[in-house]
Amino acid sequence: MNKTELIEAIAAEADISKASAGRALDAAMDAVTKALKKGDIVTLVGFGSFYVGKRASRTGRNPRTGESITIKAAKVPKFRAGKALKDGVN
Repeated sequence: MNKTELIEAIAAEADISKASAGRALDAAMDAVTKALKKGDIVTLVGFGSFYVGKRASRTGRNPRTGESITIKAAKVPKFRAGKALKDGVN
């Protein structure tokens, strides 16, 4: 499912226009992004939690030259599925 299909599904389920569903989805994604940028955890009970994890620096290899390079540490967004989501999939 891509973003367009998700917007169509939201519009049909909530009985609203696709434009309104698109704006709502964009607003929700922006809110999650801003919260994660501040370092907060976003928990949607039954669905799951979005949080920021830390990835340590590591050594990699340049595929063109075979030369070893250092990949710097980074913060990465992560998602942990909630019980209701896990049960709904199984």
